[in-house]
Amino acid sequence: MSEKNLDNRNRWRNKTVSFRVSPEEGQTIDEFVRLSGLSKQEYITRKLTNHDVEVMPNPRVYKALKEDFAKVYHELKRIEAGRQIDKDLLEVLKMMCDILGGIKGEQDVLHK
Repeated sequence: MSEKNLDNRNRWRNKTVSFRVSPEEGQTIDEFVRLSGLSKQEYITRKLTNHDVEVMPNPRVYKALKEDFAKVYHELKRIEAGRQIDKDLLEVLKMMCDILGGIKGEQDVLHK
């Protein structure tokens, strides 16, 4: 039998919440979770309870950012050829810029 799972306030989490999303929504959520460096449970709990999701820089987060910036670069090259930009990509790109701005201690990375 597994041990009780206590949160950071020493509360036992024994209530299960589940919901369905489209494959595209699931992929976007997974990207946000990966970029946050949090567990999916912690990320979704913070978002649903209106708490800030603060990204703690660590090697996993840097690697995720590097991989996602490479994806964005390839997508921008594709768009340059005259195709439409994906709205999900824009959401991920905005989050990536927010994370990068927070890591550098700059809030206006996009405005420079």
